Amino acid sequence: MNKNHNIIGYLPDEKPVMWKLLLYAIQQVIVMFPATVAVAIITGFHISTTIFASGLATICFILVTGRKIPLYYGSSFSYVSAIGSLMASEALANHTLNEKIAVAQFGIVMSGFVSILAGLIIKRFGRDAIEKILPATITGPIAMVIGLTLAGTALTDAQSFAGATGVLDSQLALATNMAWIVSLVTLLSTILFSVHLKGFLGQLPLLLGPLLGCATALVIQWTTGINLFRVLPEAANSGIFALPVFTFPKPTWMAVTAIMPIAIATIPESTAHVYQLDIYINDLARKKDSKKEYDIADRLGDNLVGDGIGDIVAGFVGGPAGTNYGENISAMAITKVFSIPVLMAAALIAMVISCFTPLINAIYAIPTAVIGGLEVYLFGAIAAQGIAIMVEKKVDLFSAKNIAIIATIMIIGIGGQFAFNGNIPFFGMNIPCVAGAAIFGILLHLILSIGEKKNV
Repeated sequence: MNKNHNIIGYLPDEKPVMWKLLLYAIQQVIVMFPATVAVAIITGFHISTTIFASGLATICFILVTGRKIPLYYGSSFSYVSAIGSLMASEALANHTLNEKIAVAQFGIVMSGFVSILAGLIIKRFGRDAIEKILPATITGPIAMVIGLTLAGTALTDAQSFAGATGVLDSQLALATNMAWIVSLVTLLSTILFSVHLKGFLGQLPLLLGPLLGCATALVIQWTTGINLFRVLPEAANSGIFALPVFTFPKPTWMAVTAIMPIAIATIPESTAHVYQLDIYINDLARKKDSKKEYDIADRLGDNLVGDGIGDIVAGFVGGPAGTNYGENISAMAITKVFSIPVLMAAALIAMVISCFTPLINAIYAIPTAVIGGLEVYLFGAIAAQGIAIMVEKKVDLFSAKNIAIIATIMIIGIGGQFAFNGNIPFFGMNIPCVAGAAIFGILLHLILSIGEKKNV
């Protein structure tokens, strides 16, 4: 009994002491930051506004879901192609950047209503209604696809010194080698910290690993003169305090048709995240001998409503569309810190960072190689959680139907990423590979379920 009570970890309704809470929150911000900033850079949205929107949307999500679901809202890669194509279209060629963002914002806001509608349907007809459409044979492989389609990004970042300054052409090969050293130090130290550190420090591997990676980059800079740290051009000469650039949606059907349908693809992704959380939180509760049952999976409807509210909030202030973050779930699964107060603090820290140029620069300056080393672990953990979903739900991997669904989702999702850079050309459309895999898997499941006899 005593052994179980000594299990280190925080359940959603548990609050660490303040100094621990702040460190856990900073760790969550660091985990969220790379992907969220990357989406802003790729789509052309303002970085500071994107960070602010992620924090504000997270707070709204947590409040809307009754402080029951520990999830962090961040910018989603699923929307990148649609938003990028819209902003680069000829119809907006003569518009300013803020005018283009305003048009895209309307599509983002409207996409939120898709998630809200799906959530309300689940709340009305129950979790079983969505499980008939999204069983573990779909949500598990989708989680795996989400992690594995990012594998290329992780390894590219691991050997990269993108954003660094002062690297001469004659130093390119050496700089790449130094980047590999930094990423490997970050990856291996993070893994070793998560496996071998005990107690409080054992819950901070995703903070300690990157710190050691940054220290390695500093040593490399002192000994070789190669600077792997990045510089943020947008805020380089903005002073100390600068409010994010807020823009407001401009109604247009063009944005609705381009962006709104992508929300359908985030529903399986968000569903998979909820099931992941349910497994890990209840596992921790059992180990801590908690008498409370954390019905996270039963709150799927609330989650989707909160996800939609997050899109609406982010869209109204000028941030990209998003969803709850697999990276943050991985961080919680690794550290066993599922505390709602920690995520609220992380959201507030992100909003504060967005207003202070030195803080934005400090976090953005983290070498790409450090981020890459961290991504190898986090993205792989997302894929591993997909396996955990299928194991937990006792998916029959000898069933011809299940094999067909899992196989096609995996190949469409991963193949679409590496053969077509994430967007599969199909009858004149460019379909995001995760969305395509999810939609195909859902349709195949429905077709193969016709006339299927239920076990009594």
